[in-house]
Amino acid sequence: MTLEMNLCWNEIKKKSHSLRARLEAFSDHSGKLQIPLQEIIDWLSQKDEEISAQLPLRGDVLLVQQEKERHTAFMEEVKSRGPYIYSVLESAQVFLTQHPFEEVEDVNLDSKDVSPRHRIQNISRFVWKQATVASELWEKLTARCVDQHRHIERTLEQLLEIKATMEELSTTLNQAESVQETWEPIGDLFIDSLPEHIQATKLFQEELSPMKDGVKLVNDLAHQLAISDVHLSMENSRALEQINTRWKQLQVSINDRLKHLQDAHRDFGPGSQHFLSTSVQVPWERAISPNKVPYYINHQAQTTCWDHPKMTELYQTLADLNNIKYSAYRTAMKLRRVQKALRRKPLTFLGFPSSILSSCIHLQ
Repeated sequence: MTLEMNLCWNEIKKKSHSLRARLEAFSDHSGKLQIPLQEIIDWLSQKDEEISAQLPLRGDVLLVQQEKERHTAFMEEVKSRGPYIYSVLESAQVFLTQHPFEEVEDVNLDSKDVSPRHRIQNISRFVWKQATVASELWEKLTARCVDQHRHIERTLEQLLEIKATMEELSTTLNQAESVQETWEPIGDLFIDSLPEHIQATKLFQEELSPMKDGVKLVNDLAHQLAISDVHLSMENSRALEQINTRWKQLQVSINDRLKHLQDAHRDFGPGSQHFLSTSVQVPWERAISPNKVPYYINHQAQTTCWDHPKMTELYQTLADLNNIKYSAYRTAMKLRRVQKALRRKPLTFLGFPSSILSSCIHLQ
């Protein structure tokens, strides 16, 4: 009986030693995975913070080119780390395949009452969690590297386009402003040359029309960069603001000159009535109302009237003849007064007594 118990006890001790040896070997193998997995997690977290610190980009070509070089070196470092990370993750996958665990989490791993089987499962579960975190961080970092590279490339392309467009616009504006400086004051132009200057100004305006698209393009690109949280540098912002200001001022200047030329041509050109301004003498002045109707100003009496002063004077002289008794003589005298005012030769009226008209002429 005692011999049988000794044999049974020895068998139990043998199995216990075997299980302990397996557990120690298992712990040693899992320990070789847990340490590199944690190192990978820490390294990936650090690199994730570093790539976050690269943003936002600054809106300057030179600075973005430098950032592109730094990010390229950063991507090379991440890429060189890839084989090691894949090797550790594959080892973890092999380990988990050999030592699967139940989905329900067991008791604390550090507890002394944990059975060897539960301890093995808890260790497997911990390795699985580490491998999962490391895998997710690796995928996230590699995706961010690619996105960041594309963002830098797109930003650099847009900044180069903005720079080239602004340089072209600045050159065109300089040329346009040089032409503008050669414009003669409208008051110094000959009336006959007004149509020529109007046509030249219109052609000048048409030649500058492509600038409108260029100004719109550079402002749209700056807006797109701002949406991507890339703001132009102070130098570029100042240059863009100057281009917008100069373009607006040039447009206003061209429109004002064209309007003044057209107004001058309308008021003083061949189709105008400007020559009639000399039809009155001081203190009278001929003017045009907003609805294009002429009127006359007496600066001495500070009065205005619609009728020409000579016509008003003629009306008064005709009214002075109303005291003539006989209508035939009265009419004849008025006709003669009109003839003299118009500097016309005496007219012959059919059916009108020539003796009356002759006597009226003799009286004049």
